[in-house]
Amino acid sequence: MKPMSLLIFFAVVGAGLLLAGCQATRAGYESAPYKTVRTDGKFELRDYPALTVVETPMADANGGDGGFGRLFRFITGENETRQKIAMTTPVYMSGGSTGAKMAFVLPTKLKAAGVPKPVDGAVTVRELAPGRFAVLRYSGSRNAKNEAESLARLQGWLERERLPALAGPVFGYFDPPWTPSFLRRNEVMLRTGVETPGKP
Repeated sequence: MKPMSLLIFFAVVGAGLLLAGCQATRAGYESAPYKTVRTDGKFELRDYPALTVVETPMADANGGDGGFGRLFRFITGENETRQKIAMTTPVYMSGGSTGAKMAFVLPTKLKAAGVPKPVDGAVTVRELAPGRFAVLRYSGSRNAKNEAESLARLQGWLERERLPALAGPVFGYFDPPWTPSFLRRNEVMLRTGVETPGKP
C-alpha cells in the first residue's frame, strides 16, 4: 500500500474509532433527568425535578482556574468518606464575568442526605429547585461566540412565545474536549415563568 493510501486508511479508521468512542462515552453516563413538555424545532420546554449538584466557583467563565479538577477530585474520592461517585452529564456552567460557577449533577440514586461532605472548601453540595426551562441544543466548540449566539436565539424564541426568563443562562456540556466540534452536544437553558413541573 502506498504511503498516501496508508495515511488515508489510518485517518478513516481513526475517525471511525473516535466517533464510536464518543458515542459510547456519552451513552455510558447518566444524564440529568427531565420531561419534555413541548418541542419547537431545536427548542424545547422541559420540566426538571430537584437536582442535587456539587458546585465550585470559577475565577472566570472559561473555567481556567481548575474548577473541573476540583469537582472531579470530589467524585473520585476527595471527600470525607472517600466515596467514589459516578460521573454524569452534562457539566453545567453559569454566571458571567462575576459569579461564574461549574457544577456536576449527582446521580439520582444518591440523595442529598447521603452525599459525602467535600474536603475542599471551594466545593459545595446543594439542591437546585425544580422548574421549567426553555432549552436550545447546539453543536460546536465551547467559546464565547457560540454561547452568545445560542443564548440570543433562545432569548428570541422566548420573546416570540411570550415566556419570561426568571434567571440567567445555564450552559450544559455533554462531551469530552476531544470530541469533534460538529458532534458535540451543548445546551443553553433559561428558567421560564412556569415554575410548577408537570403542567403544560
